[in-house]
Amino acid sequence: MSNKNLTPEEKKARSKKTLRVILIILGVFLVASGIFVIVMIRHLHYDIQPHEFYDIETLQAEGRSYNGVSDVYFTHDVSPEGLMRAYQALGVQPEGKVAFKLSTGEGTDTLYLSPDLIKDLVQSMDGNIVECNTAYKGTRLQTEMHMQTAQEHGFTDIAEVDIMDRDGYMVIPVEGGTHLTENWVGKNLADYDYVVTLTHFKGHMMAGFGGALKNISIGIASSDGKMRIHSAGLLNNHIFIDPGCEITNQDDFTESMAEAAKSVYDYENHGENIIFINVLNNLSVDCDCDPNPHAPEMEDIGIMASFDPVAIDQASVDQIFATTEGSASLQERILSKNGLNILKHGEEIGLGNRAYRLIDIDEDKAE
Repeated sequence: MSNKNLTPEEKKARSKKTLRVILIILGVFLVASGIFVIVMIRHLHYDIQPHEFYDIETLQAEGRSYNGVSDVYFTHDVSPEGLMRAYQALGVQPEGKVAFKLSTGEGTDTLYLSPDLIKDLVQSMDGNIVECNTAYKGTRLQTEMHMQTAQEHGFTDIAEVDIMDRDGYMVIPVEGGTHLTENWVGKNLADYDYVVTLTHFKGHMMAGFGGALKNISIGIASSDGKMRIHSAGLLNNHIFIDPGCEITNQDDFTESMAEAAKSVYDYENHGENIIFINVLNNLSVDCDCDPNPHAPEMEDIGIMASFDPVAIDQASVDQIFATTEGSASLQERILSKNGLNILKHGEEIGLGNRAYRLIDIDEDKAE
């Protein structure tokens, strides 16, 4: 019946009924929204782990237990010679085709590892510099732009640069993971016999810090593989990188990084064909993926080398917390993102040891 044929009382009753329906729908929407917000708050909540030192001397002095201990070699000398000495302390001689996994930095970033610093080491093994495309908008999202950035930053002048996922990705298994069962990595990883993980250690706006573990997880994952790690296995396409990061619990993300790192470590003959070098210079709170990183507030610390990615990142973090001058911002960045969780989970899944023995190779030089 049209409103024309209704009496005033019938029109009033119909209006009330319509209003009731609208109010019911609005109420259901508000309740559902409230439930969703509560669920998401609980889902996204994470606790902040306090920092503790894991060098063997501190562990023994405090009577804290540990399962194993790994050697980490250290020099204060941030120079081509210091980098070479840190590498040589490991006593390895890679055979076959060698990949140097590092970050060539976003377009206007200037804090990435200098080609002048790494040139001698890379060329001593006739190595290739390798990366994979990013998952976010920037100068390294697509291979052509990525190569142009590598060229502008001077990396193509010292070695061949290989964007490993330019022709797609390959799937490698994740053993013992909580969030991931497989990892999508740059297809060309299969072309290399040995990997030198050459990491500029620094802060990171999402992970808290970027070290060796991030370098071989997010860094070796393809664009879509990065999305899988950022979303703890939920999403497979990098176009969803922003919402995917927003709906993923922070601890799930860092644990997924540890699991992806372990898959790469296992792929490299369970660690026999990969080593880790962290350069602690230009210590910004921001990553080399940031085109405009915050200026470093603390002095350079040195270079570390190890066979254990968990131990070298733990030792690097400990050096940040052992430094009193200018380190507050970077310490806060690491803690606020619960960045220490990647170390905890990495040890839990058998990737490495948090306990380490720091071996100062500058003392050997002095002798």
